Amino acid sequence: MEKRIINKMCCPFDHSDLHLSIFVMEGENVIEGLFTCPNCGRYYPIISGIPIMSPDEYREPDFERNFLIKWRDLLPKEIANKVQLKLSNLE
Repeated sequence: MEKRIINKMCCPFDHSDLHLSIFVMEGENVIEGLFTCPNCGRYYPIISGIPIMSPDEYREPDFERNFLIKWRDLLPKEIANKVQLKLSNLE
């Protein structure tokens, strides 16, 4: 995802500005990261440069769980708590 368009992104549910945690960059592209909405508390992973911003009912828990486990040490605490992960117990 090109860094230049990040400021144009908003939460698809409440249209709030999103916060971005960057995990991997290549040049000006965010390859792995996480958008979070401070208003509704939703999170949107960026995986292989693609933001996953599907409605809740179409989210893939197993796919996202693998992403969350991979980046557990860099996740904002409120996201870890929201998805009820006990990060110290994940392997």
